[in-house]
Amino acid sequence: MYYSLTGTILETKEEQIALQAGEIAFELSVPRGSDFLMGERRTVYCHEVLNESEHYLCGFATKAEKEAFLLLCSVKGIGPRTALGALREPTPDGLYRAIEAGNTSYLRKLPGIGPKAASQIILDLKGHLASEAGKKKAKGDPARFEEVREALRGLGFKIRQVDEALSKIDAPNLPNEEILRLALRHLRKGSVQ
Repeated sequence: MYYSLTGTILETKEEQIALQAGEIAFELSVPRGSDFLMGERRTVYCHEVLNESEHYLCGFATKAEKEAFLLLCSVKGIGPRTALGALREPTPDGLYRAIEAGNTSYLRKLPGIGPKAASQIILDLKGHLASEAGKKKAKGDPARFEEVREALRGLGFKIRQVDEALSKIDAPNLPNEEILRLALRHLRKGSVQ
């Protein structure tokens, strides 16, 4: 799995970029190609989509945008292409505010999101979004927990649950495997509702 790629932007299109990282050029599907400038050196946060019919990389200008994409993909009936399309317009904060407010009309204006999908997004995500304050509660280096956070999200836990479990771990020098084990123990005990 890819976390990020750092390199030079070779080409930008509306929904795609090419990034030269070392000797390899990667093609990434992105919400907005306009977020990237040809010739600039850039870190792009990535997610690999791999299923029986598709295999491609998605790229994001920020970690927050990647997190919003993963949240949308966790909603029943929302696939990676729909999630990418839905992120063309709003910022992650704008998307989160609309979800928390139950604003289906805002969500229905996003590309690929109809009334049923908008209602499902609110049903699945309202009350489960991580606030900046919740993220800051996590002790230790937040970047260090990012790998563990992503692994737990991949197992189907909600961001709020993950951040609460990580905030209970006061062990800055433990390896990621041990932090993951401790977080899973908190999540399995039901100490995180």
